[in-house]
Amino acid sequence: MGVRKKESAARRKEMQGNVAIAKYNNCPTSPRKMRMVAELIRGKDVTLAISILKFNQKAPAIRLEKLLLSAITNWALKNPDENIDDQGLIVKEVFVDSARQLKRLRPAPQGRGNRIRKRSNHVTIVLAGKFAPQEIVEEVETDQEENQE
Repeated sequence: MGVRKKESAARRKEMQGNVAIAKYNNCPTSPRKMRMVAELIRGKDVTLAISILKFNQKAPAIRLEKLLLSAITNWALKNPDENIDDQGLIVKEVFVDSARQLKRLRPAPQGRGNRIRKRSNHVTIVLAGKFAPQEIVEEVETDQEENQE
């Protein structure tokens, strides 16, 4: 393994130490309804996102709140020495993908049957600190350049 690969692998590991992911597969809610709620928390601070989901009246908000709490727990397990408030965790990404559909038939007039599609989705939440290591390195470099001038 070359030196560059080792350095990039170490940098990637360092970046992932500050990122936590939580997934919920086959959530029994339609993707469209889940995306409406997911849009509310994308890019927000974690504490603000929890309060938004707690007081939202839509049904997918309950499932999304549980998933967000799971992502926070995952981050805490990855970083046992650090405090969540000090890191300023934000919801970096939330994406909702469609999953399987359960197809059912409902009786209709004149001997016909109407198809019912019970949709489900996959939800993924990615949390990251506001102060990511790469951003800190860039700030230090710009500060050093300013001091030299």
